[in-house]
Amino acid sequence: MEHLLDSLEPRELWGPFLELSKIPRGTRNEAAAALWVADQGRRLGCEVTQDAIGNVLIRKRGFPGRERAPMVALQAHVDMVCEKNEGTAHDFLTDPIAVFRDGDLLRAEGTTLGADDGIGVAAALAVLESTDIRHGPLEVLITVGEEMGLTGAKGLQPGTLRAGLLLNLDSGHEGFLTVGCSGGLDSRALRRVRFQPPGAGKVPFRLKVAGLKGGHSGGEINQGRGNAIQILARVLWSLVPALGLEIASLSGGGKRNAIAREAFALLFLDPGQEVALRAGLERMEGDLRAGLGTFDPGLSLALDRAQGVPDLQGVMAAQDAGRVVGFLFTMMHGVIAQSPVMPGLVQTSTNLASVVTRPGEVEVGMSHRSSVASDKAAVADRVAALCELAGFEFLPGEGYPGWQPDPGTPLAQVVAGAHARVFGKAMQIRATHGGLECGIIGQGHPGLQMVSFGPAMWDIHTPDEHLSISSAAGFWKLLTTVLESL
Repeated sequence: MEHLLDSLEPRELWGPFLELSKIPRGTRNEAAAALWVADQGRRLGCEVTQDAIGNVLIRKRGFPGRERAPMVALQAHVDMVCEKNEGTAHDFLTDPIAVFRDGDLLRAEGTTLGADDGIGVAAALAVLESTDIRHGPLEVLITVGEEMGLTGAKGLQPGTLRAGLLLNLDSGHEGFLTVGCSGGLDSRALRRVRFQPPGAGKVPFRLKVAGLKGGHSGGEINQGRGNAIQILARVLWSLVPALGLEIASLSGGGKRNAIAREAFALLFLDPGQEVALRAGLERMEGDLRAGLGTFDPGLSLALDRAQGVPDLQGVMAAQDAGRVVGFLFTMMHGVIAQSPVMPGLVQTSTNLASVVTRPGEVEVGMSHRSSVASDKAAVADRVAALCELAGFEFLPGEGYPGWQPDPGTPLAQVVAGAHARVFGKAMQIRATHGGLECGIIGQGHPGLQMVSFGPAMWDIHTPDEHLSISSAAGFWKLLTTVLESL
């Protein structure tokens, strides 16, 4: 990474990004990274506090002559989503992210890059390190647990911030100023399942759905990408009764805010039906690819003899297996409603995020979003109704509020003006269907003006995540210009 830094500009931004990439910081494993951030503040002589949940707050005096300027808070989250390609030898608990340059892009070798939101953390630390940016008094708030329920923001005590202006640095779209976001709610569906020995003479096969793009369940939910869990359920719904397949386990997805890229089924099959099964999979793969088209062209259905099958509790009883597959097949996934007030903005959606088989039970994870609180609740009610029909227990999680759009604040106008001066073109002001911590932070700080912006990055929450180097340089220039303008 030291050699990589030699090719990146501005060095003051990329230095802390690459250092942070060396520290494992998946959600719930980000304590060491948060401590490193706090240590950077102490090294610079700033006032540093860390709350009980792990959030780090750093305060820095204003540039000489600007001590009485309005205090500004820079906010980002230190945790990252941990996704890797099957076969990638990477341990997110111990290994650094293997960052490499690909032209104007930064990528990681077979894993998520962590630019969401490592680049925001790096930018905030670079501002703290600076001696020539003519900024006013600063607060830097680095939260934990953003990627799994925004727990850091939820745990932030009301009134923690002294600033009246907040720049959220957790955005992945160049040229856009975000002034609002959706609220969200996670839920789980749990069903007890009876298991029994597989049929006589049947042998295990592993069915894998792979090759899909996945993506952020807020940012890419409207891109027409395939959901591996739902695809697996569609295949099984068609082929299980026709071929007498028995299901030992289902698994797939994993992160509530990521569209499932891969899903797996451990099946038991009469060897005499293997040819028919492969023919059925080939036919369905063609049908599915035709449906996905250019939105997600890499879909593959792979079938292999299962090797080294662990001790199993058996296969699901046929009636239970049918209910589980039927639930996954009919479960809502994708866009439910578009915004009637902001063209192109998704208003309501749901993500079929994960499925796991455990002794005696199957659990399904979901994530629901909407900028209308009552619609978010209605989606959860629909899922609860489906659970009742399919014999699942519905377990709602804690939700989080949306951030009501307000494009007319003085802060938004300052940032938009700075963008016009730096880039010579207007900034597009919008709301996002993704969840941001601003909604929660704003609840505890009435009157706080907030905006969010960042550099261009793509395919976050997937191993294809990549970040534009030149866009990050522009983001840094915009940030410093805004700070000097406030």
